[in-house]
Amino acid sequence: MLQADWAGNRRRLLENGVEMIDPEAVYVEDGVIVGRGTLLLPGTILRGTTTVGESCVIGPNVMLTDCVVGRDVTVNASQCEESEIGDGCEIGPYTHIRPHCVVGEGSKIGAFVQLKNCSLGRGTKMAHLTYVGDADVGEDCNFGCGTVTCNYDGKSKFRTTIGSRCFLGCNTNLVAPVTLGDGSYTAAGSTITEEVPPDALSVARARQKNLEGWASRRRAAGKLK
Repeated sequence: MLQADWAGNRRRLLENGVEMIDPEAVYVEDGVIVGRGTLLLPGTILRGTTTVGESCVIGPNVMLTDCVVGRDVTVNASQCEESEIGDGCEIGPYTHIRPHCVVGEGSKIGAFVQLKNCSLGRGTKMAHLTYVGDADVGEDCNFGCGTVTCNYDGKSKFRTTIGSRCFLGCNTNLVAPVTLGDGSYTAAGSTITEEVPPDALSVARARQKNLEGWASRRRAAGKLK
């Protein structure tokens, strides 16, 4: 990290209406701009050309590098690099936004979600445990826990395209390149390898089969506890 005038930069922000609970626990590099009424909590590190809008809450334990953050945004215990976060977004905790991402207005990106080189439309939600890389996502989509874009085949990267108002069931794998039409759904546990038409439900998983009495027979044979 480049040497910066930490105390001078904190003082500059405080004089311009930025709030800090513990100024000595906030680190701001020289080129950073923060809007009036934004609260910087302890452990916040703002680097490079980062710009944060008004009335945000940043921290605790956040690092933003060369990012543009809109108004009324919350970023909690997360890292973001070279990306844009729209107005009214909620980020974190434990979110990693890697370079070249655009997070649309009012989106919610939650715990243990990683984004990379992707564009998300407004109002899209990923609450937890999701990886979206090399993807273009529309508005008002919902990603279930464990959804993954499978963007790398060991040699090349491929993009996933997801329309607006889509619902991705938990543990959906999207094997790029693949496209989901507007309003489409995927069933939980599906691995999607072909285009999903608009408003369709795609189910791509093995049919369940129950073997009645299997456990009791194995126990009687001494093969199970």
